[in-house]
Amino acid sequence: MKKLYEITYIELKLYLRTFVNVFFALVFPSLLLLIMGGIYGNEPSEMFDGYGTVDVSVPSYTALIIAVNGIMSLPLAVVGYREKKILKRLKATPIHPVYILLSQILINLFMTFVGMVILFVVGKLVFDLHFMGNAFDMFVAFLLSTLSIFSIGLLIASFAPTMKFATAVANIVYFPMLFLTGATLPLEIMPNVMLNISKALPLTYAVDLLKGIWLGKGFSDVAKDIWVLVGILLVSTLISIKNFKWE
Repeated sequence: MKKLYEITYIELKLYLRTFVNVFFALVFPSLLLLIMGGIYGNEPSEMFDGYGTVDVSVPSYTALIIAVNGIMSLPLAVVGYREKKILKRLKATPIHPVYILLSQILINLFMTFVGMVILFVVGKLVFDLHFMGNAFDMFVAFLLSTLSIFSIGLLIASFAPTMKFATAVANIVYFPMLFLTGATLPLEIMPNVMLNISKALPLTYAVDLLKGIWLGKGFSDVAKDIWVLVGILLVSTLISIKNFKWE
């Protein structure tokens, strides 16, 4: 545990020194919330079944933060270490490279949680954000959504041979999910064609789960989202374990 703590502490400092990670995980979602909240406010809206725009946007933007850390930050860091032969060298030391994987998961999970807290604080202070769900249920939904999307990042890291290849794959996966899942633009304004496309994207189910629990639904009401995310988590993790290469 001491080794894991020391490596995680070092990796956290490296994460915070990367402007892109910090901006898109901690700053951009709050800026987006301020812009959308400034335009539409947080009054009950017919488009969102009587809920306020900010009340609906915070759980959606939480999914955005999950995607940033899980699809962009996590796999690129791991592939970068493999390409630089760092994972290979660690195998010859008492510090097994699995500590790097665990530290990356912990750091990105922690920063995702921090990003969500910042969103909540900004929404509460500026727009009188309302949370209508159960705190424990929300934590479970957040953890499941995060681990499920992170497993996709590990899947990318398991077969991407170089940083360029990993970046290309991550972008191909990330950007459609950014715009077509409700993580930035609400699905309520999209035509049927885009709604059908969104059903094929994993992040859609994370957005729906987080939004549903945030607005007071029970797990039975979002059972489909839970099963889809659990399936993604199991399949992606098993494939990653089977195919992951340390060098």
